[in-house]
Amino acid sequence: MTSTPYPAVLDFDRALGDPDDAGRLFSYARCGALDDREEFPVEICRELDFLGLPGHYVPARYGGSLHRYDEVLQLMRAVARRDLTVAIAHGKTFLGAVSVWVGGSEEQARELGRLVADGTVVSWGLTERDHGSDLLAGEVAAHREPDGGYRLTGEKWLINNANRGRRICVLARTGEQGGARAYSLLMVDKQSLPGGTYRPLPAVKLHGIRSADISGVAFTDAPVPAAALIGAEGGGAEIVLKSLQLTRTLCAALSLGAADQALGLATGYALERHAYGSRLIDLPQTRHLIAASYADVLLAEATTLVAGRAIHALTGELAVVSAVTKYFVPTLVDQVVSRLSTVLGARSLLVGDTFEHGRFQKVQRDHRIVSIFDGNTVVNLHSLVNQFPQLARQARRGEVDRAGVETAATLTAELPDFDRERLSLLPRPGGSIVQSLSDGVAELAELARQGVVPTSLARNAEAIAAVADEVAASIAAHRPVATDVPVAAFSLAERYARCFAASAAIRLWLRNHATAGAGHPLWQDGLWLEAVLVRLLDQLLPGRPDTDGDVLERLVPVLIEQQGRGDLPSLLTHPLVKGRS
Repeated sequence: MTSTPYPAVLDFDRALGDPDDAGRLFSYARCGALDDREEFPVEICRELDFLGLPGHYVPARYGGSLHRYDEVLQLMRAVARRDLTVAIAHGKTFLGAVSVWVGGSEEQARELGRLVADGTVVSWGLTERDHGSDLLAGEVAAHREPDGGYRLTGEKWLINNANRGRRICVLARTGEQGGARAYSLLMVDKQSLPGGTYRPLPAVKLHGIRSADISGVAFTDAPVPAAALIGAEGGGAEIVLKSLQLTRTLCAALSLGAADQALGLATGYALERHAYGSRLIDLPQTRHLIAASYADVLLAEATTLVAGRAIHALTGELAVVSAVTKYFVPTLVDQVVSRLSTVLGARSLLVGDTFEHGRFQKVQRDHRIVSIFDGNTVVNLHSLVNQFPQLARQARRGEVDRAGVETAATLTAELPDFDRERLSLLPRPGGSIVQSLSDGVAELAELARQGVVPTSLARNAEAIAAVADEVAASIAAHRPVATDVPVAAFSLAERYARCFAASAAIRLWLRNHATAGAGHPLWQDGLWLEAVLVRLLDQLLPGRPDTDGDVLERLVPVLIEQQGRGDLPSLLTHPLVKGRS
């Protein structure tokens, strides 16, 4: 675009300086060295604190700087683009605090907001050693005391910042019976606990994010005051599930940052390296690998842009939006990073200063965890499967929040304030973005008739719509089961997610091409849109005849131009910081 919708992100990026400058605090060299030593990035996190990033984790109504979640997403993308470990280590405070933003009282939120904005580290104690993602099997118990407080006993494990966090939001069993209503959330201040009532567990050894504090904490009859209870007793599971709708969506920032770094490394190498008398970028196989990866990164970005804005514009549908985003974007980026490793060859495995401070092997290791936390791939697909009945009813009734979809897709549209009361575990409607696909396809067909876009673009959009109709029919025919969900249901959820991504991309192009096209070749003639639809059709209709000509090839000069200017490989205009103070 001729101007970015996120100017504050540009300012933040500039303040961090050139990451290629080893003298900068937040440099590639320093991050690589910390990873080699498995040392927590204390000084880098302090710099992020100094630059005010913690304030963006706190909603403005509670004294922070968070006005728009899509802007926070882009800020975290900027951090992850430099180092994924730092983004995960620092951003965990938002995850630890979000349950208070979603379910806490005004007094709790303002008190925690003040602490977070001042740099207090907060962690989220959900998982346990023997139960993993099965939160309703948790054994950590909080027994009610006569004074209304609790005694907390048990162990939370594989917790980000469990040792470094001053506060930890703990999901604990408070009811004797099983089920969701047996669990509550307590915001525990470790500094206020008597000696001997809690102990830190040692940090675990990790393949990726080696510098992060992934550890645990064990409580033994730890006294927790009644004021630590977030929401109502027995409401912990509901608050967590609603909070995950925000955190799962924001996790896409980590994947985009990883993709930015991997694509930039591979493109730069392919432009500089020569083999068989040609630059790597000019060899057909390498060129195709990079073009396909670029298209996938643009698809991930388009999906994320719409999903981030949907937090405000389609809040009641986040159960679907967040599950799709958390499954689709990290999975796609994992594939991109793996594909680009073949471009770099042996250099994708090098550590230390031999090649780019070992950045590629590090980002490949680090990103693998993104698909796991805040609900792994299977958990998010299962969440979609559980919502099939609601999606089928919406489709039968033709329910679509068109105004919400338009606001989510229009980058220049003003977003409404986030309203936590609109969060819903059972959204009605829940699939407006997919339900609006036919409208977008019809609009593209009209533009093709007018000669604004090529007929091939309209044809590919129509092919996507046909697949979406088949997916809708299969969802309507699905019969829910309590256990042993069939594999076919998970495959259907994957296809639904791809239709979601296609519709989000179509809407994003339609609502923004008029302002973006004049200054950005990606937007002209629907180039990026056609490329991502081709990639989606390759997955939705494997083995289909290749009738798409050179659309991926036409992406490569644009990518080379962005790389040469020092711009982010992106739908947005974002000059990267090079040699600036």
